[in-house]
Amino acid sequence: MPEPHLVAPSILSADFGFLARDVRMVDASDADWFHIDVMDGVYVPNISFGLPIVEAVARHSDKFRDVHLMTSRPEAFVEAFHKAGAHGLTVHVEVVQHLHACIQHIKRLGMKAGVALNPGTALSAVEAILPDLDLVLIMSVNPGFGGQAFIPGSLERIRRMRHMIDAVNPGIRLQVDGGIKPGNAGEVLRAGADVLVSGSGVFGAADPVAAIASLKRESPHTLPA
Repeated sequence: MPEPHLVAPSILSADFGFLARDVRMVDASDADWFHIDVMDGVYVPNISFGLPIVEAVARHSDKFRDVHLMTSRPEAFVEAFHKAGAHGLTVHVEVVQHLHACIQHIKRLGMKAGVALNPGTALSAVEAILPDLDLVLIMSVNPGFGGQAFIPGSLERIRRMRHMIDAVNPGIRLQVDGGIKPGNAGEVLRAGADVLVSGSGVFGAADPVAAIASLKRESPHTLPA
C-alpha cells in the first residue's frame, strides 16, 4: 500500500505573540511536520523570520522541521539552518547557481534535500537533479505571502511532476504549498501530492486541531460528492 500523505502546517500563519502555544498545538495534533517559511525580502517581496524561529520551534517539538528557504543565496545558510534545527531544507531552483552542489551539501549534513518550483517555472528545471532529491515542492501560489488562493493550473503541474518523479525516483515526496485547505486537499492528493502544506487553512480555522485532522483524513481515493 502507498504511504499515507503528510500534513505540514505552515507557521507563517501562526500567532507570533503566542508562538510557543501554537507550536505545542501542532506538536500535539495529527500534523506530521512543521513547515517553516524563511523569506528575506530580496528573493520574494516579503520578510518573515530566520534562524531564531527555527531554534524556537526545535525547543518545543521534536516533529520534523521542514524549512523552506525563499531567499537569495540559500546555499550560504545551509550549515546555519542545520545547526538551528532544520531536519529538511528546500531551496528554489530559480535562485541557486550551483544546484547540485547545494543539494549535496544539504544531504552531507544529514538533512533531507528539497527543491521548490514557482508557478511560472518549467518542471524540467529539476529533471536532472531528481535522482538526488528527497522532496519536490510545487508552489501553488506565487511565493511571498500567506493566505493566497490556490492557482487551479497547479493541478496539472502536480500530475506531470508525479509522473516525472515516479519514472526516476519514486521515493521523492511531492509537496504542495499555497491555498491548501480541507475543501481542496482531496483533489491535490488525487493529482499526486503526498505532503500538504497549509497555513491559513489551519491557523485561520476556528479549530486548528480539527482542521489538521480533516487534512489528514482526506484521501486521493474519495471523490467529492
